[in-house]
Amino acid sequence: MKVRDSFSELFGVAPDLVTAAPGRVNLIGEHVDYNDGFVLPFAIDAKTYCALRIRDDSRIRIASKQEGGKVFESDVAQLKPLTGPNWSRYILGVIWALEVRSGVEILIDSEVPSGAGLSSSAALECSVALALNEILELRKSLAELARITQRAENEYVGVPCGIMDQSISLMGKSGHALLLDCRDLSTRQIRVDFANFGLRLLIVDTQAHHALVDGGYAERRSQCEAVATALGVRALRDLTLGELEVNRGKLPEVNFRRARHVITEIDRVSRAVKDLEGDRFEEFADLLTSSHYSLRDDYNVSCSELDLAVDVALRSGALGARMVGGGFGGSAIALIRDSDAGKVASNIERAFMDAGFVTPRFFDSLPSDGAQVLN
Repeated sequence: MKVRDSFSELFGVAPDLVTAAPGRVNLIGEHVDYNDGFVLPFAIDAKTYCALRIRDDSRIRIASKQEGGKVFESDVAQLKPLTGPNWSRYILGVIWALEVRSGVEILIDSEVPSGAGLSSSAALECSVALALNEILELRKSLAELARITQRAENEYVGVPCGIMDQSISLMGKSGHALLLDCRDLSTRQIRVDFANFGLRLLIVDTQAHHALVDGGYAERRSQCEAVATALGVRALRDLTLGELEVNRGKLPEVNFRRARHVITEIDRVSRAVKDLEGDRFEEFADLLTSSHYSLRDDYNVSCSELDLAVDVALRSGALGARMVGGGFGGSAIALIRDSDAGKVASNIERAFMDAGFVTPRFFDSLPSDGAQVLN
């Protein structure tokens, strides 16, 4: 295993164990996880690998092959939020949130493209959390690890993310999407059977890479919380669209539009589950497209590259398409017929070239298993 060999070369000793945790594609349910809503992601087959060894002192030595393999050193006693190089904070935050007291050596190697909206950060956090949970015999459940890694990203890294990305990275199941209730973390596996109907989910990495620490994500979360507070509910999940519209005059217009996206998106998730369970893929695809327009117009988290990828995919025969992830760049998905794959991809690539954008990358993935200990 490459990461095991690289660990031995870097630290001069074999790791205690290796874990892997996948990135994710969220089929539908964007920006609703921190509003206590429902989401429907699946784990992709691209993974982040963590090779780890426990030390007999309190020193922390960590490295990432994606960051050149340079070792960053600290001490468990020195850990506090927002310290360390940005890439290291996702690792240090998990150590901090798990209240680990022994030193560790960690090497990360990832297949999940950073900034593509496929949750590379959660894959990193979950690979580390699973390794520490296993080697230190912490006996945390997967739901508990999801909460802990979310806390690491919220408080240590400084990104106010929801619970979805960590949950699917830990709980994914091959051939299924995960219907996740973000309020109580209850789950239900939903069969996803695109392949047997001659369909595939094309993932388009626009390479307009985003960073959620720039404030746009936090601003929208704050706007949603302001609406919930103003209308006296725990979260936007507890509002109906009718109740929101009746109270429109009490809200800043931008906050009304943010809340409208969340409420309609939660409804789209419910309808999408029924369509997938009934193999009604055209209806499901229509929901994807509606989701994109809502994210673009009400939530304002799309960008020119994402809009172009979606528009060209639809003009090229895609059943439905939308941006995925936090937005401001990253990836789009398109549900397409197998026979249209080459045409859709080539048309998007040509349109990007004509617009002067960076050449996009294309791949697809079947729903895959979540995090696992490899040895």
